[in-house]
Amino acid sequence: MRILIANRGEIAVRLIRACRELGHESVAVYSDVDRTQPHVLAADLAVRIGPAPARESYLDQRAILEAARSTGAGAVHPGYGFLAENPGFARLVESSGLVWIGPPPDVIELLGSKTEAREVARRVGVPVVPGSDPLPGAGAARAFAETVGYPILLKAVGGGGGKGMRIVRREAEVEEAFARAASEGKAFFADERVYAEKLIEKPRHIEVQILGDRYGTLVHLGERECSLQRRHQKVFEECPSVAVDAALRARLGEAALAVARAVGYRSAGTVEFLLAPSGEFFFLEVNTRLQVEHPVTEAVYGVDLAQLMIREALGEALPLQQEALVARGHAVECRVYAEDPLRGFTPSPGTISSLERPHGPGVRVDSGVREGSVVPLDYDPILAKLVVWAEDRPRALARLRRALTEYHIAGIATTLPLFRLLLDVPEFQAGELHTGLLDELLAEGPVQALEAAVDPAVEEAAIVAAAVLAAEEGEHLPHDGFEVAEREGRGWRLAGRAQAQGRDPR
Repeated sequence: MRILIANRGEIAVRLIRACRELGHESVAVYSDVDRTQPHVLAADLAVRIGPAPARESYLDQRAILEAARSTGAGAVHPGYGFLAENPGFARLVESSGLVWIGPPPDVIELLGSKTEAREVARRVGVPVVPGSDPLPGAGAARAFAETVGYPILLKAVGGGGGKGMRIVRREAEVEEAFARAASEGKAFFADERVYAEKLIEKPRHIEVQILGDRYGTLVHLGERECSLQRRHQKVFEECPSVAVDAALRARLGEAALAVARAVGYRSAGTVEFLLAPSGEFFFLEVNTRLQVEHPVTEAVYGVDLAQLMIREALGEALPLQQEALVARGHAVECRVYAEDPLRGFTPSPGTISSLERPHGPGVRVDSGVREGSVVPLDYDPILAKLVVWAEDRPRALARLRRALTEYHIAGIATTLPLFRLLLDVPEFQAGELHTGLLDELLAEGPVQALEAAVDPAVEEAAIVAAAVLAAEEGEHLPHDGFEVAEREGRGWRLAGRAQAQGRDPR
């Protein structure tokens, strides 16, 4: 089978590796700015799909399907982001005679609506945060707040990743917050509808990994703690959560499976919950795709979620039994972003002038860049994920500290200093986490502490690299319409449409 990966960066590299281990060929797609990126070089075939803007490349459904047709791909894996949770694209893939590697399109559509997903949870008896249906305007949001009390959270119906979310603590903030939530919902999800929830103060963000097949197998693989967030965007995850004991794990797992059974779920997915300080948990949403943080579950449960997704989509039964899925050890993940923590986490595009990754026992780096890679402004700024496993949480954090001393990226600013700083925060060390903790720490004036956590050698190299970047800007390899790059041993050749279809013009 030849599988097209409709994505870029570290997740594309991750999925290409999964394909190769299963004996499948992989097809990468790329925009003009990504022509020499690692996911392009790692794949068996690579197809240019357009210029840098995502709407003209990675969101161009026609171009992606044409790439699949031209290379003879039989399946499409969307990764996460871009078109991963777009039911229309999933249907288009299937109607084109290709295998969609993910949940059924109807399930994606149903659970993609936060309000519909909440209704499913209610029907099967899973607790939900008090909330509303889609609201006609700010006045209705005020009426909801008068019923449940402030603070409330306004959320885009199709939202995710922190987009389209606004906390409202007083009546005077409702009008602007509603307008912003609606605007972001329209811009990011083509849906300006907004609903409201009662805000649970200082909750933990706990999510449960699920996996199902078409033969009735449906299991959960424990929970992940995703409470360390900056403006609702996750930056650090771990498995398992220190706040979840065996009894609570069983209850969370059964709640997640109840929601999944109700909609006929299959493939990989994540059911997300808020865990209140009181110990109560509430259903939040379902992500109908592979999560960014899936490696920590893989490390603790000894599975390969990417491979299992592919095998399930191709008709295999899942080789999993709930009673055999037992957590072993502790894993943590740092999301390494091209953002400058010293300057309000502003994007940090540029050229990576040098790159040293950590190695050794229990250390895994899923990376979408290499030395010399150009990091553009056009996409999500995630560069890599540093994943560390050890026998327990204290040892995992000690191993993480060691790994961070070996991880150096020069030429651009990254969030690596943030994680070096976090390791010395008492609340973090103790596992006393909540979704607002990181924003609270950053609001206390963290610049001096972050400066101390920056690697001096990297800072010096970044200054030198800035001059090099100025000279390199605007230099791009020539392109000639539709291109395919095919691996030849350790080298590559560029070919046109005819060669991609097996007719070598030479």
